[in-house]
Formats: sequence, C-alpha cells, structure tokens
Amino acid sequence: MFNIQYSIMTLPTPEYIHFDPADTSIPKFHHLMLGAIAPRPIAFASTIDKDGKPNLSPFSFFNAFGANPPIVAFSPSRRGTDNTTKHTYDNIKEVPEVVINAVTFEMVQKMSDSSADFPKGVNEFEMVGFTMEPSDLVKPFRVRESPVQFECRVLQVIETGTGPAAGNLVICEILRIHVNTEVLDEKGRIDPNKIDLVGRMGGEHYVRASGAALFELAKPR
Repeated sequence: MFNIQYSIMTLPTPEYIHFDPADTSIPKFHHLMLGAIAPRPIAFASTIDKDGKPNLSPFSFFNAFGANPPIVAFSPSRRGTDNTTKHTYDNIKEVPEVVINAVTFEMVQKMSDSSADFPKGVNEFEMVGFTMEPSDLVKPFRVRESPVQFECRVLQVIETGTGPAAGNLVICEILRIHVNTEVLDEKGRIDPNKIDLVGRMGGEHYVRASGAALFELAKPR
C-alpha cells in the first residue's frame, strides 16, 4: 500500500499556443516535436546494400520496445526537402539486417559528420574515420569505437506515410550485443559515467548523459 503525501502548490494559469498538423508547416511541427520529445537516444545504424557497400548514419527516432524477444526500433524518415528515402532505408529493403551502435561523447562529432548527405555508395566509415569491425551474425559492420553494438535482424518495416518527413518504422530483433568491458561496473552492469552516452535534443543541441546530468530516484515501494 502506498503512503505518499504530496503538497499542492497554487500556480498561475499558464498561457499556451496551439498547433494542429493540418495548419502548421511540416518543418515547424517537426521542430516542435524534436524540441519537446527529448532527450532521444541515438541509433548509429550500420547497413549494407545488395552489392556489399556499407552505410553508416545516425537516427534519433529510436528506442527499445521489449526484452523477450529483445526488440528495438528506429525510423529513417523520408527527407523533408525532396521526399526521397534515406540510404539506410534502401539498404534495409535489400539486406534486412542492421547493427545499431551506441554513441558516446567521444564519438559525437564524427557521428554528426556522418549524417551529411553523401552520395549513394560512399563509405561513411572511411569518410569520417570510424573503424569497420566484422559482425558475427549479420552482414553489416560494427563500429569498433562504439562501446555497445547490437547486431539485429529486421523483422518489419512500417511505412507511416508517403509524404515528406514521413517515418519508416524499422522493427528489429537483437541477435547479439557486444559490450566493451571498460564501461562495466563491478556488478557487470553498464556504468552511465563510464559509457558517457549522448542524446539528441532539438535543433543543434545534444545532451551528455554523465556527470552532473545524472541523478537517482528510489523506486516507490
């Protein structure tokens, strides 16, 4: 039985402005979503096309959705400028496998550089200076510099729309996780200060998820 007491403060009535998708430009609505739905973890997704050419690109529409089976999902959305699909999406349709690499503070600048709109077939590993590490169970390469790498098979791709900025929800099952022992604590769990992850905010902003940014709350009993 819960025995939690809260004090109630009287606050001034806030003033809101309202936005409906039908009456708001796509970029404006998109920026509002990104500013409010944050921080977002980053899926640094490694894929490969049918000819064996690798691709590496970050996506912040990403999260975990189950542990048995272990499921993650991310969305390489359609481009808002010309309504084309990302190379990651195209590759997954050809080879339904992906490696999702965790992004640390040390990696963040190169990760951002990899999001440039390179021509199809360009190897982002080589362009920005990451190391291709062969995977055990899937064809795409792992990022050696990442302390945690998820080898995944793609179970399903759900296209949420066909217009500019529409999402393509890529649902993946984790087949194997690779964890660098340097980020583990004495109990064998990932230490947030050792892994030093970054998250995506709105606009050009990121957040570093370590140090003073961390705090703990005891779970209710």
